[in-house]
Amino acid sequence: MRNTAFLALGFALLIVQSSLFRLVDSLHVAIATPSLLLPLVVFMGVHEYSIARGAALSFILGYLLDVFAGAPVGLFTFISVATFVIARVAGIRLAAQTLLTKVALAFVFSLLEGVVVVTLTAIFANDAHRARALAMLVPSHALTTCALAPFVFRLAERVHSVTVATPLPPEGGGR
Repeated sequence: MRNTAFLALGFALLIVQSSLFRLVDSLHVAIATPSLLLPLVVFMGVHEYSIARGAALSFILGYLLDVFAGAPVGLFTFISVATFVIARVAGIRLAAQTLLTKVALAFVFSLLEGVVVVTLTAIFANDAHRARALAMLVPSHALTTCALAPFVFRLAERVHSVTVATPLPPEGGGR
């Protein structure tokens, strides 16, 4: 149930993110669209999910982001799984309890995501100007992502609390 809930939340966040992209593009503002999926992946990494289940969910959500963004297949898939694993290995569960640390985590992981995207684009793209243009958007992408991260963390916490398995009372228990 929890896996399905997180996939549904991730899909909804991708729809909102693509709508934000259209809105920002129509306003002709030089600001990057925030990544709403990144805080969700960080949340899964920080909150005691098994590596296999979290990596699988991150893989699916990253692949959906590749499809939605029109990115080369595998780019955001790789970044999502790597972000989950790094957040999981870092063991920062206790640090992700306050608003300030949640925003800081989103900012750091968003910068990491931006650097990886720029690096991989510079290596594999035929156009050298594309990587430079993307590099100019990394700071604004990180700022907009960390600004919306508390909202995504709050949604993920609600999904987490709703899907926590509650123990069933034993059969034939006292009435």
